[in-house]
Amino acid sequence: MRWNQFRLTTTTEAEDIVSSMLMDLGIQGVQIEDKVPLTKEDKEQMFVDILPDMPEDDGKAYLTFYLDEGEDKGTILMKVEKELEEMRSLLNVGECTIEESQTEDVDWVNNWKKYFHQFYIDDILVIPSWEKVDAKDGDKLVIHIDPGTAFGTGTHETTQLCIRQLKKYVSGGERILDVGCGSGILGMLALKFGAEYSVGTDLDPCAIDATHENMEVNGIAKEQYEVMIGNIIDDKAVQDAVGYERYDIVAANILADVLVPLTPVIVHQMKAGGIYITSGIIDEKETVVTEAVRAAGLEILEVNRQGEWVSVTARKN
Repeated sequence: MRWNQFRLTTTTEAEDIVSSMLMDLGIQGVQIEDKVPLTKEDKEQMFVDILPDMPEDDGKAYLTFYLDEGEDKGTILMKVEKELEEMRSLLNVGECTIEESQTEDVDWVNNWKKYFHQFYIDDILVIPSWEKVDAKDGDKLVIHIDPGTAFGTGTHETTQLCIRQLKKYVSGGERILDVGCGSGILGMLALKFGAEYSVGTDLDPCAIDATHENMEVNGIAKEQYEVMIGNIIDDKAVQDAVGYERYDIVAANILADVLVPLTPVIVHQMKAGGIYITSGIIDEKETVVTEAVRAAGLEILEVNRQGEWVSVTARKN
């Protein structure tokens, strides 16, 4: 099936109102592109491997929407243009040009599978569910991870730094807390290394389904891994649910700007002698994080690097 694709040029000031107008006209799934810088709140919610490098904001926004070939595009576009003209007296809607093109119907859910294949992190094989483990990899520790709506497949240097530190410090029977768990890869690998129980927290509700799906394909019971949604930095309810002085190891593969406020909070979740493994730190932010770790009363044990990324491991004495 072919679709008619329309790209409407407007302003960042008007993008929310215009997209709402499009949906009121029965147009679903509006895609917004702009260059608005991330706010502090945006950054704090991006528990991701790498922060996007955004170009300078030029005030323009592009709204892309689709109509199938059976719809009366002439009538719909006439209504869109009429609404835009009425808005023009109220706010700056920009040039409001609409570019039309055609696109094929794509299986977006499965099309990305051709780009993600099994790979190794030292003696660990990370493999998606649609690929088979070769006989030559029989001696590898295998973890099945499917990329989905939550972050973290192990391909990025920051995740690999965390994985190596978890492998080093998990000796058996530990309780693990992973802040910003995403796909659940760190908590699941900790269990495979010998940990007894993992807890993951994340801001994105998608982390629950993603982690549970990956747990199922790895044979990990829900009694072994619990996922909680909320901001552990400032949400007392999440802090209480996670518990205090309960964890032998805390992992946090998130941005340096989040690690700084997180660290003085998370020490209360750690047992005496507990290990704190951080990553997601671009090399220029290393000092900022190490100072925050020391200020929280933790002893730095290791600083490891891979590419331009840094991992800091510390202990609560």
